[in-house]
Amino acid sequence: MRRLAPALTLGAAALVAVSGCGAQGTTSLGNVKLAAAEAVQQSAQRAGEVTSYSADLVVDATGGQKGTSKIQGSMLYQSRPQLATDVRLDTIVHDGQNVPGGARAILTGDTVYVKSELLNKFAGANKPWIKVSLTDLDAKGQAGVKAFTAQAQQFDLAGTVKLLTASKDVKAVGTETVGGVETTHYSGTFPVAEAAQVIDPARRERLQEQLSRVKNVKFDLWSDAQSLPRKVTLSGSEQGVTFNMAASFRGFNEPVEITAPPAGQVGDMPEHPGGN
Repeated sequence: MRRLAPALTLGAAALVAVSGCGAQGTTSLGNVKLAAAEAVQQSAQRAGEVTSYSADLVVDATGGQKGTSKIQGSMLYQSRPQLATDVRLDTIVHDGQNVPGGARAILTGDTVYVKSELLNKFAGANKPWIKVSLTDLDAKGQAGVKAFTAQAQQFDLAGTVKLLTASKDVKAVGTETVGGVETTHYSGTFPVAEAAQVIDPARRERLQEQLSRVKNVKFDLWSDAQSLPRKVTLSGSEQGVTFNMAASFRGFNEPVEITAPPAGQVGDMPEHPGGN
């Protein structure tokens, strides 16, 4: 599978967990006034306590020589009784060219199911879905599945909001209604260099590679009265290409339905992808 445009990867890579400190502005939570930085920290803590949610996602990139790139889709997530996610990428535009059929990934337990016309064509698969064990993703021939899975796994509520806690200039900018819910709007930037130092070591190298030319990423957070993040946007530039990411979250701790595709539609990754 061809890699997504660098700026799209950049936007997706921004959805990773980091921690740090912030600084300015105050807001009210019940009868308690919180500095903006403390409010973002509290939102990150509440996000980490969420066991299920739904999300709508958009990442786009403009500029450069190859045209517009875009990913648009949705996600279901649950951590109990076992970790499961269902990511649908309905629109994938790469260097101005539409990727037919989009893509979908379902993770249940230690198994990932991927549906992608482009990946199936590359792999020579004979079923709509390809099934791969997470323990096999480093095996020869699994690179396409691993790349897509890595993209999908980074659309993450807790990781997204933890990323914002690295900001030193966050401030409250007002109240707004998001998805019918009243929220406080926070805005700021986070320094990529500092984020790389506190990120999970397993993801640090990937972050440093994909954000190596970005000094600061701008963000906006809309947090409700329970400190739950209702919306997050990220933006930045790399080599003249500008990326923007928006994620809207809802259905916190509500039941979600995530099931494996029908067995008759699932095949294993061919032993020799592409017929080689």
